[in-house]
Amino acid sequence: MPVSATAIPCLSDNYAWLLRDAATGTVAVCDPGEAGPAIAALEAAGGRCDLILLTHHHGDHIDGVEEVRARFGAKVVGAAADAHRLPPLDLALKPGETVAVGATKGVVIDTPGHTVGHIAFHFAEGDVLLCGDTLFSLGCGRLLEGTAAQMFYSLEALAALPEATLVCCGHEYTESNARFALTVEPDNAALQARAAEVKAERAAGRATVPTTIGEEKAANPFLRAGDVARLAAIRTGKDNFR
Repeated sequence: MPVSATAIPCLSDNYAWLLRDAATGTVAVCDPGEAGPAIAALEAAGGRCDLILLTHHHGDHIDGVEEVRARFGAKVVGAAADAHRLPPLDLALKPGETVAVGATKGVVIDTPGHTVGHIAFHFAEGDVLLCGDTLFSLGCGRLLEGTAAQMFYSLEALAALPEATLVCCGHEYTESNARFALTVEPDNAALQARAAEVKAERAAGRATVPTTIGEEKAANPFLRAGDVARLAAIRTGKDNFR
């Protein structure tokens, strides 16, 4: 069995992700924005953390790094281009390079838009995508540093992954994303079904992620934009949506 991913709720609406390689027992955590929940999850999983994977530099994704590193002696992995504003990296990677979680290799994908140095990690063996704040269930990240063109091509790269790929994103935004998405594609049957599912999941206190690339291609208006101008228009609409 290859690498598996488990969500760790933290802060008000963030998710860190715990990865375990079944063949070796190697454990990694992605984007520990809060130390307490990450450490508790790691202790419950056996008290081991070999790697800390970082998608981008925002505090709600890195603020727990030093405490987790000190507790477990984990190595920190992130984007070489963003090394100047990430916690000190033990492994600085460029797009196309790989990181091994035990016997399973993850490929670094360049995904600028939310930030200019944002990356994602794709573990083909396990169908796991750690996409931070680039792709959300039924949404995408705000363009805080990058451009609509950058986000469009980042989303295109993620949409090209196998449809069974699990979208392990950084936030529980799906319910509000669904409300906006229905204003963009009110007649999309897949979106209507997903929105109803999400409403029920949140009412029951359950997480709405991970989703899959296939589900997002069917229902997420940002993955369905078609061109940069359309993506920019949808993103502006979401920024102003209340």
